[in-house]
Amino acid sequence: MQALERPTGQVVLTVSGRVRMPNDGNVAQFDMLMLAALPQTSFTTRTPWYAQPRRFTGPLLRDVLAAAGAQGTLIRLTALNDYKVELPFDDAQAPRRHRGAAARRAADGGARQGPLFVIYPFDARPELRGAVYYSRSAWQLRTIDVV
Repeated sequence: MQALERPTGQVVLTVSGRVRMPNDGNVAQFDMLMLAALPQTSFTTRTPWYAQPRRFTGPLLRDVLAAAGAQGTLIRLTALNDYKVELPFDDAQAPRRHRGAAARRAADGGARQGPLFVIYPFDARPELRGAVYYSRSAWQLRTIDVV
């Protein structure tokens, strides 16, 4: 596993808790360039928040956690507006069509609460279209705490 570089730009995401690859004390910090350097995924999906389907692009949550060397059983997401939600660590490791992505942008230029949005490909699987996964989608993501 390579050491995680320190961010050179503004920190937009901090991963704390059970992190084996910290780059600032006990935490792994990411700027937008670091997130853009991770493997990227794109998908178009309908959401409860937009009238039309939107295309989202960014790293899978799994890849963000792997870059930080994070291992655990629970992930706590906190947004800039202090929205907090917990999800099982395995949620980020699930089969490809089920995983959440930390979207960096909406490729179609649609309005989005950013800079990061944990979003699921709701249209990919029926079980993703419901209150559980809608509540696990956090816009304005700022921290991930791994327990």
